[in-house]
Amino acid sequence: MIRCPWVDLSKPDYVRYHDEEWGVPVHDDRTLFEFLILESAQAGLSWYTVLRKRAGYHAAFAGFDPEAVARFTARDVDRLLLDPGIIRHRRKIEAAIAGARAFLAVQDRHGSFDSYLWRFVDGRPIIHYLKTLADYPVTIPQSDALAKDLKQRGFAFLGSTTCYALMQAVGLVNDHSRDCFCRHELP
Repeated sequence: MIRCPWVDLSKPDYVRYHDEEWGVPVHDDRTLFEFLILESAQAGLSWYTVLRKRAGYHAAFAGFDPEAVARFTARDVDRLLLDPGIIRHRRKIEAAIAGARAFLAVQDRHGSFDSYLWRFVDGRPIIHYLKTLADYPVTIPQSDALAKDLKQRGFAFLGSTTCYALMQAVGLVNDHSRDCFCRHELP
């Protein structure tokens, strides 16, 4: 079975993530919030580092409930800094809390985060035709625009590269390689 060239076949959880989640279009706001937190936490780290801590993030961040996370206080930040189940980086933790508040504001303004996010790709996944690792871009104009807009709304740790990773993860971009078995299963 052929997979994307970035998949480390020696890591079963990484393979499962690729095969079952990566690139599948997401329209559920809670799942989108989860990926915002996780992709933001990834900044400067490998995705596998974050993936291994996903369950810890789920527990630490109220099951990725943006309303609950938006109510976190300085005491919660101190508590999270002691939690070995997540990446203990004060600014990333504070960014997740501020991001929850910004996320709720986007929902209020646009009806859902889903409708806000998907407008950056006109409601349909961008399809790239990639074969090798060298073919994968790290940003695209749409990730530049998304990062700029998110920053203006109060989100942090979501630059263009991180936004592009988010877009790939939640299916706004179909970056499964041309020969990957998952590519044909996506729109």
